[in-house]
Amino acid sequence: MSATPALKVVERILHEGFAGGDVTVVDELCSPDLIEHQFGLEGTGEAAIAKIKKGITEVHRGMPDLTFTIQGWAERDDIVWVLAEGAATNTGPFFGPPTGKRVRFTVIDVARVRDGRIVEHWGVPDRFAIMTRMGRLGAPSDGRPSAAL
Repeated sequence: MSATPALKVVERILHEGFAGGDVTVVDELCSPDLIEHQFGLEGTGEAAIAKIKKGITEVHRGMPDLTFTIQGWAERDDIVWVLAEGAATNTGPFFGPPTGKRVRFTVIDVARVRDGRIVEHWGVPDRFAIMTRMGRLGAPSDGRPSAAL
């Protein structure tokens, strides 16, 4: 199945925004009335857009070589679900000082896209995987606080 216009919008936010560090893509691809549900970015309109731009800046500063690979996606009506794998080296501040460690993690994004713009978004980056692989959380067997729930 070939990429749809809605999938291309989400891919651009991931690749150009979070991986590439380009915050201007947010203004182009997100509705001014955006409803954002992702933990840490929650909000609506200008406030949500400002949080997303700040998030892009922080992620790119901490992991400037970040890449995403789309593992799968589905679409129904105006909603697209995307499963992506992120990979990066933590060379800048991100949840603490740089560790130099390579991390791989999963991201699930659900976006309602209308007229080529995201109007509503839910995102679930696997922060436990990121934090554990950066050495900020313990593995389930090493006695430190674990990422397992």
